Amino acid sequence: MQYKANSPEDYIKQTPENRHEALNKLREVINKNLPDGFKEGMQYGMIGYFVPHSIYPDGYHCKPEEPLPFMSFASQKNSVNLYHSGIYAVPEIHDWFVNEYPKHSKLKLDMGKSCIRFKKVDQIPFELIAELCQKLTVEKWISIYETAIKK
Repeated sequence: MQYKANSPEDYIKQTPENRHEALNKLREVINKNLPDGFKEGMQYGMIGYFVPHSIYPDGYHCKPEEPLPFMSFASQKNSVNLYHSGIYAVPEIHDWFVNEYPKHSKLKLDMGKSCIRFKKVDQIPFELIAELCQKLTVEKWISIYETAIKK
């Protein structure tokens, strides 16, 4: 679903009330565990975490006025979706996540290239997401990103 929100707080307020607790907790877990340098804000209609222009002035190559995206989450009609660029760009992180997920959830992993869908919001594996957030520093993400776009 699309929300016309100006801030993460505004975004969560617009979602169905039965998701507020899970979305607030997800936001808290991400903010506590992302390495220094990433910034939270609204990006592409979702709550996003990105490398600000003050650290990476070039911005996102597709749209340089946008800061370099890294991670985001959104409340969709049937799920809460977490998007993590490291899962897409770094095979070791992808494999680690796929192997760790069953240790944190009895539900089947519902995952695309960079998207993890949680259909039961009361069963989001917050500890696993905390660990995922710690996998890449801003510097490492910039290096991975630049290597990929210069191919």
